Amino acid sequence: MSVKELDVIRQEIDQVDQELVALLEKRMTLVNQVAAYKKATGKPILDTSREEVILNKVASRVQNKDFETTLVNTFADIMKNSRDYQAKQLSDDLA
Repeated sequence: MSVKELDVIRQEIDQVDQELVALLEKRMTLVNQVAAYKKATGKPILDTSREEVILNKVASRVQNKDFETTLVNTFADIMKNSRDYQAKQLSDDLA
């Protein structure tokens, strides 16, 4: 197996990043719906049991276990940012 040129690797990363942005936007559209539901029902933003289930699913789905901790941490960050977004949406609605 030959070593790829750095530019080629970066082009592949750019392609993956493009796909990730589209998927994360789709996820945030769903987060918007969750925020609306939580606002309507008075449910709290943080649901630690749900987040634990998600992080366990992520860990179980990682094929290369060398990446497991990093990917679980990435999803934890995604969920934290989603909670922050929900909090902002709810506070903007109150303003």
